[in-house]
Amino acid sequence: MHVNHYETVHQEAVDMEGAERCQVRWLIGQEDGAPHFAMRQYEVAAGGFTPHHHHPYEHEVFVLEGQGMLLGPESEFPLRSGDVVYVAPNELHQFRNTGETALKFLCLIPHATTAADGAAARDCAVE
Repeated sequence: MHVNHYETVHQEAVDMEGAERCQVRWLIGQEDGAPHFAMRQYEVAAGGFTPHHHHPYEHEVFVLEGQGMLLGPESEFPLRSGDVVYVAPNELHQFRNTGETALKFLCLIPHATTAADGAAARDCAVE
């Protein structure tokens, strides 16, 4: 068993082309003994966004705070605290902060050993 407060986990900038004002904390991963999934916490500052990207694995998202927009290939979905999101493998997507405070969300992805192509991106990035 492992218990930690999220603020003790190092927050790093998402340094990928197409990302602006976006940071991530790797809350739970293989180094914590989690055999199948990683849990990440993203914080997107006002006016910021993740890359417009896709990858061969799914992810599940829970919006903690703020307001935003999820952009898909043919649609947009408003986001707010309490919303849950499923992004299917290979689905083009981007998270944008449309509010005046940080957009914070949890994002769960499979580890490389369970991803469809055998690799999971370290950040939200184009594969």
